[in-house]
Amino acid sequence: MNLDIKALHFTLHDDGREYIEKKLGRLHNAQANIIDLLITLNKDANQFIAEATINFRWGLSSHVKEHETELNAAIDKLFDALSVKITKEKEKVQEKR
Repeated sequence: MNLDIKALHFTLHDDGREYIEKKLGRLHNAQANIIDLLITLNKDANQFIAEATINFRWGLSSHVKEHETELNAAIDKLFDALSVKITKEKEKVQEKR
């Protein structure tokens, strides 16, 4: 799985990157099904916007977006949404077989 993390309108320090990599552990059972995970963190006036684009091995791409006032809370919500999205997509693929 290729991982790309971008920060817009603020500097993402090492502790932020480490927090994201720690959260990736939640997706370890699905990493074989994911080609790319592109994470973009954006700081707006009073909130953080966490977005992720997932490219699956079977050719599907999905996008997830979450808003929160604190960076770690936005990352938490993003990975919660990613877990749900990945599970749903895996179930769809398994049903087609």
